[in-house]
Amino acid sequence: MNIIIIEDEPRTANDLQSILESIDSDINVLEILPSVVESIEWFKEHPSPDLIFSDIQLGDGLSFEIFKEIDPQSPIIFCTAFDQYAIQAFEANSIDYLLKPIEEQKVARSLTKFRKLKQHYSNDSFKNNLDRVVEQMDINYKQSILVTYRDKMIPVKVKDLCFIYASNGIVTLHTNSNQDYAIQYTIDQLQTMLNPAQFFRANRQFIINRDIIQNIEHYFNRRLIIKVNCPTPIKLIVSRLKSQDFLRWIES
Repeated sequence: MNIIIIEDEPRTANDLQSILESIDSDINVLEILPSVVESIEWFKEHPSPDLIFSDIQLGDGLSFEIFKEIDPQSPIIFCTAFDQYAIQAFEANSIDYLLKPIEEQKVARSLTKFRKLKQHYSNDSFKNNLDRVVEQMDINYKQSILVTYRDKMIPVKVKDLCFIYASNGIVTLHTNSNQDYAIQYTIDQLQTMLNPAQFFRANRQFIINRDIIQNIEHYFNRRLIIKVNCPTPIKLIVSRLKSQDFLRWIES
């Protein structure tokens, strides 16, 4: 059985590959794809595998962007660290998922389900189900975020965000009116709520709006430093591992 893994965390991808190969010696992991852009390129140039294991949240966007661009002929088992509303959609549409951390028992269960439903995935209903999930995700990106400010609840429009910054356990929204709001969401949670076409997770501390970017410079150790049109508490640096995904995102 030929399998593709779409995962931007090398350790997680390698662990999943080891688990798959230990469960079934006939499994062949053809490729580990770390980004939306690289995945699209791969699927355009290669025949579909028997099965895809795909993380949801990648460095350059959500994996759903891949399946908008290509016409998947393979069933997909989604992997995610977030047990949110999307999970119910996958389950309702007979698309299995793995909740991280990935364990051998979970993988074995998913493979068993795949084999049982293989005939189901061979017809048009799979594509139709996936389309409904993608559509549901599209309409559920946050348009505004409620914040508490001076004993009032204020809706901050997502389009007005310059960046989101996390430091010392505090996550702050910074707006284009130069206002800061501390919020209760984690930066990981916010990443799943924002449209990846507009917002990019530059590093562990920053999510940025593409509209604030003025220019990009090379930095030490193949990193990038982003110059923006608003003040930031520290330099806005893209890590070496994310730099290529960031440049592709800028051009997309």
